[in-house]
Amino acid sequence: MSNPLIGLTSVAGRVLLVGIFFMSAVGNKIPNFSQIAGYMASEGVPAPTVMLTGAIAFLIVGSVLIAVGYQARVGAALLLVFLVAATYFFHDFWTFDDPAERQQQTIQFMKNASLVGAMLFIMANGAGAWSLDNRRSAAETTTA
Repeated sequence: MSNPLIGLTSVAGRVLLVGIFFMSAVGNKIPNFSQIAGYMASEGVPAPTVMLTGAIAFLIVGSVLIAVGYQARVGAALLLVFLVAATYFFHDFWTFDDPAERQQQTIQFMKNASLVGAMLFIMANGAGAWSLDNRRSAAETTTA
């Protein structure tokens, strides 16, 4: 793959990966703050308004960091924390008796597990081509 194609696919991959998180924050959690905080309370989340505020911050900051490739490992860690908490509280398929609901929650659990894998991959390998992290690393190498 040529360098421009690698760069383009890296940017596209980062943006597509974090779209779900960013849109969850700005398209759902912020405009429906009270309802979501109430739902969180009903699911046993402690201090739901504080946790929701933190979740929104983690979602937005983590998404932006990964999308632009600046401190992408930090952004991935923020989204990883969100994913682990959200999966535990909201996709606990093992607690459902209804087979259809159990299956639906299993699917959501596995989706989140896949996204956890993506965050771990970014934490291990960085943002890739055409990222601010990569550009900064290259600049440090040439000045050293």
